Amino acid sequence: MRTASFRAAIAAVALLSFAPAVAAAPAKGDAPVTEAELAAHIKILADDAFEGRAPGTDGEDRTIAYVVGEWAKAGLEPVPESMTPWLQPVPFVETQATGGTAKFRAAGRDLALGGDEGIIVTGRDASVALADVPALFVGYGIDGAGKVNADVRGKLAIMLFDNAPFGDKLPRYRERRQMLADAGASAVLVISNGAVPWPALRESLGGKYVRLASAKSGAPVSGFLSPEAGDALLKAAGQDGAALREAAKSPDYKGAALPVTADFTAGSSVRPFASHNIIGKLPGAKPDGKAVLFLGHWDHLGICAPEGETDRICNGAVDNASGIAVLIEVAKRLGKGARPDRDIYFMATTAEEKGLLGARYFADHPVVPLSDITVALNVDTIAISPRGTPVATIGRGKPAYDAVVRDVATKLGRTLDEDGEADAFIQRQDGWALGAKGVTSLMVGGSFSDMKLLEAFLGSDYHRPADNFSDNIPLGGAAEDADLHVALGRAFADTKRWKGEPE
Repeated sequence: MRTASFRAAIAAVALLSFAPAVAAAPAKGDAPVTEAELAAHIKILADDAFEGRAPGTDGEDRTIAYVVGEWAKAGLEPVPESMTPWLQPVPFVETQATGGTAKFRAAGRDLALGGDEGIIVTGRDASVALADVPALFVGYGIDGAGKVNADVRGKLAIMLFDNAPFGDKLPRYRERRQMLADAGASAVLVISNGAVPWPALRESLGGKYVRLASAKSGAPVSGFLSPEAGDALLKAAGQDGAALREAAKSPDYKGAALPVTADFTAGSSVRPFASHNIIGKLPGAKPDGKAVLFLGHWDHLGICAPEGETDRICNGAVDNASGIAVLIEVAKRLGKGARPDRDIYFMATTAEEKGLLGARYFADHPVVPLSDITVALNVDTIAISPRGTPVATIGRGKPAYDAVVRDVATKLGRTLDEDGEADAFIQRQDGWALGAKGVTSLMVGGSFSDMKLLEAFLGSDYHRPADNFSDNIPLGGAAEDADLHVALGRAFADTKRWKGEPE
């Protein structure tokens, strides 16, 4: 079923790809983006027919066909010499836990931790069985220099979830867990901080986990301990949980060996599949070897609720059909108006919801040299704020770039929000993957300026079936932010106006 629909979509795309190019007529100015234009795109992309736009599904095929069709009509072209016009295949491996057990022993006796309700165990491979694995409490798993803080080879590493309270820009929990696996840990169990309700955590870990096929493998066994189970295990090992957590706050902490061994069994279903980044190019009128990149993720969570629920689809209207709608309208203005000097690329990434995976893959396998990208402008979850909301920038701090944003926003009658609250989201968006490779990446607009509105969305419709299209979605701010991105694209693509960050 999917193969046939996908071939039909690509066939339609091919017809558009090889249509004769139409020269763009110069325009005195770009027409403002309207709320109705954005609503029309969001309504389609968030329709139930797209099944929540999960990677590797028929919903992906429909999304590709729609986005490529709209970008082709806007005047974009497939990247030259691409083996797969418009598409960058991204190989994934999907695993889903089918069951797992954990047993702990001290001095030859089984430890009772109050049942298995506070333990979640998953396996990396289809079947895993480990016996007599020695346990080690590693605190945050790293020292003040961001290095693994203990010899974990062949051991069970028990790690705290929270970010380390020392050092600067240290790895977050996923990265720390992978570092322990890379150091040879046979198993990694993370003690939850209780912020995510245990039933929700158990449900999420029982779902499907997607990673890049090229990604490093995690530990053979991984999982979570509830705070209560973690303290019970440490107590059974003769340790005081509170005292260990306090000791772990030192950047010199080296971990504590526990007189405990563990046995694990775990099983998973494993499925390799491919998804796609969608990439189009607007050739510049006076290309100089530098390019502007617009990006936003097309994916969402797909069918996310269990059978029996009235609404099972997480449609992702705000997150991120709204961002793709903005990219479509920005492409139309730049493609049909006065042609910018520099090449401009548009990319709709896959699997952002799985950990920025599509953006990470592009960063490792760029279709345009990363050194050529003078700026990347990410658009995500943009339908939050009303008109008149100040402009915040995630990724600010480079004076020359900040000056362009300030100048462009001010000329559009926008004020700037520079209180820094938006900085908390820098690692939660696709620009982070590019920034890690040295590409200056900005996320500019009003959605991350009004924290009360953003937090209201994150605490209600976010990642739930309720994130549907409706007439109540605030699109005034999104339309203003779309105009802002048209102007930013023109500014950064102007070879006279923007020559890059001074050395």
